[in-house]
Amino acid sequence: MELFRILQSQGIGTRRDCHELIRRRQVWVDAELVTDPERDFSPDGLRFSVADSAFEYRAHAYLVLHKPAGYECSRQPRDHPGVFSLLPDYLLRRGVQSVGRLDQDTTGLLLFSDDGRFIHDHTSPKKQIGKTYQVTCKHDYSAALIEQLLAGVQLHDEPLPLRARLCSALSERRLTLTIQEGKYHQVKRMIAAAGNRVEALHRSAIGAYALPDDLAPGAWKWLTESDLLALKSNSQFSSNH
Repeated sequence: MELFRILQSQGIGTRRDCHELIRRRQVWVDAELVTDPERDFSPDGLRFSVADSAFEYRAHAYLVLHKPAGYECSRQPRDHPGVFSLLPDYLLRRGVQSVGRLDQDTTGLLLFSDDGRFIHDHTSPKKQIGKTYQVTCKHDYSAALIEQLLAGVQLHDEPLPLRARLCSALSERRLTLTIQEGKYHQVKRMIAAAGNRVEALHRSAIGAYALPDDLAPGAWKWLTESDLLALKSNSQFSSNH
């Protein structure tokens, strides 16, 4: 593939921008300065740098963000900053989308990709991929509340009760809860239907992939092959993953 096309595919800039960067001696490929925009390279595994910023060619973008509170999952946010403002411009130029949404006051694991199939697979309830949340309730809860969530609660406008796949206690007011549907405000509505109220909500895992402990709020990272495999797993999430 021609070098300028490789750069363009990675969101570095327009065709013209990429031509100019190469001609202005701003691009190195495997530590070699390249000045011919049309020089061919095999893109797989290619490492290059643009104006001292290092990149690795990726056919598709798969990344995880630790979403802070107070951010909307929208490209055109209305009342709060958008999560896309936390990502670099080159990812936005690639057209990455958030994989599902989290409420502005919900924190935790949020995926992004420019791969339509990946986005569909991780937002479709038919795939039955569990999404695990840590829930802080307003009131102390009883064992009956957990039993009710596991058995299923009836939500307004839902034809059938929705049940938690997993639910267990973390402390007197904190639960860990796994669902698979991802409906609008589902966790908050389920807790309310069971007689309590959500004070704070944090998504800690999708499938068997847990939000990394060392990923600070507002930070993001590329997903590895093992991360992508864990995201597809329906195995029970372990808190010590």
